[in-house]
Amino acid sequence: MDKVLVIVGPTGIGKTSLSIQLAKAFHGEIISGDSMQVYDQMDIGTAKITKEEMEGIPHYLVGIQAYDKPYNVKIFQEKARESIQIILQKQKLPILCGGTGLYLKAALYDYVFEEETFDEAYTKYLETLNNDQLYDLLKSKDPLSCEKIHPNNRKRVIRALQIVHKGPSKSQREALQEHKPLYDIYFLGLDMDRGLLYERINQRVETMFEQGLVQESTRLFQDSKTWNYTSFQGIGYKEFRPYFEGTETLNMVKENIKKHSRQYAKRQYTWFKHQMPVHWFDKEDPQIMTKIREWYDGK
Repeated sequence: MDKVLVIVGPTGIGKTSLSIQLAKAFHGEIISGDSMQVYDQMDIGTAKITKEEMEGIPHYLVGIQAYDKPYNVKIFQEKARESIQIILQKQKLPILCGGTGLYLKAALYDYVFEEETFDEAYTKYLETLNNDQLYDLLKSKDPLSCEKIHPNNRKRVIRALQIVHKGPSKSQREALQEHKPLYDIYFLGLDMDRGLLYERINQRVETMFEQGLVQESTRLFQDSKTWNYTSFQGIGYKEFRPYFEGTETLNMVKENIKKHSRQYAKRQYTWFKHQMPVHWFDKEDPQIMTKIREWYDGK
């Protein structure tokens, strides 16, 4: 099987800089596995890698999507797999670097996303129900999905109901897929003391504000018509809505971005530790290069 290196870990831990080091050492090229860095013009709030930081290493799926167009896991799956093949054909090592776990898993495992067309009348009916009513309905039609979907995640509950309304349920579809890896994958996870990580995250947000995050967000999203964009739902941007509405100060926005980023980092750890066979290392561990070399050389 073709080898693919995957670097995972919480936001702000230093995955990007390590990916450059490993790309140089193993003749690799890098694919971003981040669901937000794919958008153009959204540079500061996504901590998008700069041309200088790339140090000449080719990068894929960075800034390729117009920020006013929707992007989803199915699109990422197709583009990531295409990028992997391009890199392999160049006899280089594909390196996926990012923190969006579902995106990475969809690209690397035998996930199948079917084209979906939903019953508009049924969807309109679902939208008239409150969250409790929707969740009770899902319990009756697809109880296994309820184990994975929070009652207040209205969007996911409605989607699961749309799926079961027209055929096999979401959980039934997932059960039919074997979830086998498509490549010889080494999952490299970066870890560090939580307190230090949260300090790094807080400082990162401070730096974003110094770099012009307020101006970037205002330019892209001040108009309320943009608030339904998929791109606006990302941490670092959605927190500006109360500021645009005149109900919160910029300092409150900043603190909310810090809080949501720390919470996201915690969720990332939990997700990766349960969903993928990750080899975890302290970010400063000198053994990282040795272990990757052993895997790469087939030892």
